[in-house]
Amino acid sequence: MAVTHADLAPGRKSSELGSKTGAILMILTILLGLFCFILCLIAEATRSELTWDHMRNDSDGKEMKPQCKYSGSGKLPLLSATAAFFALAMAMVVQHTYLLIAVSKSESLLEIAWDPDSVFAKAFTWQAGFFFVATWMSFSVGEILLLIGLSVESGHLKNWAIPRTSCLIIRQGLFTAGGVFGLLTVSLAFGLYITVLHAETHFKKQQSTRREILETSAYYASPPRSPERIQIIRSVPNENPLPRQDQNYHTLHHYLTAFDKQSSLV
Repeated sequence: MAVTHADLAPGRKSSELGSKTGAILMILTILLGLFCFILCLIAEATRSELTWDHMRNDSDGKEMKPQCKYSGSGKLPLLSATAAFFALAMAMVVQHTYLLIAVSKSESLLEIAWDPDSVFAKAFTWQAGFFFVATWMSFSVGEILLLIGLSVESGHLKNWAIPRTSCLIIRQGLFTAGGVFGLLTVSLAFGLYITVLHAETHFKKQQSTRREILETSAYYASPPRSPERIQIIRSVPNENPLPRQDQNYHTLHHYLTAFDKQSSLV
């Protein structure tokens, strides 16, 4: 199997954007949001309702005020709403903690501070700001609705079957609305993650392009190199090889032969 550059490239760290850890955490937050919505539907289906007793006269002939009773103790909707409350809070903590760590360690996103007036930087700032504010607003509304339901359902855990003159219940759809805002919260948080990841990818591509341009310009701007002289090693009889710098060489045997010729002439 052929090896590509992608196989040789170092993998992303667990704290970086786009890593496997980040994808797992994003899936976890979405599952927590779905779990919160299901729990809110259970709380809505089992919420306490009222039953009214008909008006009647007492022994003195005076008309008594109508009395109300709860249809249940409210334990099941209370537990369901409590679990939904903490599931949504956990999803927000996990998602924003990971984003905070990943963004603080990202060197590519620092280019926004160097060039805040660029078109992409302005668009990214507006998009990230919208998703951040909308996420926290949706989270706040959902948690407030769940807190209202919790406070009402916890008010008649005991003596819920005793008739009383005043009873407090939540309106229909309150828990469902809390679950819808929980789903909206994790969806907006995921949109914030995708926006930040897209920005980091864009700036990394810019850095890679700039690096290639600098390397190319440095290569063509450098002066041409002079050709290197090749050392030639020649061997002579009864001697070790000697490095030579030129091709006009004479061996020791040549000098000895010339010396013998001159001696014979003399």
